[in-house]
Amino acid sequence: MKFLWTTIFVKNMEESIAFYTNFAELQVTKRFPAGPGKEIAFLGNHTDGETLIELMTDTNIKETHYGEHISVGFAVESVEMMSEKFAEYHIPIHSGPIETSSSVFICVKDPDGLNVQFFQQKG
Repeated sequence: MKFLWTTIFVKNMEESIAFYTNFAELQVTKRFPAGPGKEIAFLGNHTDGETLIELMTDTNIKETHYGEHISVGFAVESVEMMSEKFAEYHIPIHSGPIETSSSVFICVKDPDGLNVQFFQQKG
């Protein structure tokens, strides 16, 4: 069995694609209409076998709600550089930096309020 994707319902497809392409450095691998008022976009890095993010919008859904204990995470070279990039775009750090003996990470909110972690392995 293989984990294929995580679906995230979004209010604004363009805004969400911009967030995940600019900050998580994902690329749109597929984008298509999925019925009246619905659209789907898959994002990843074109790496065979990589787990994808599926963004889905539906004009019938007016609000999105994510619990505080749900997040998606991305590996980065430098949490410090990511923090500076978020500051440049006026995106507040929701939590962190949090350090463990082997890692450091920060968490921001995506345009719909989902927690997104940026994780740096130490050493």
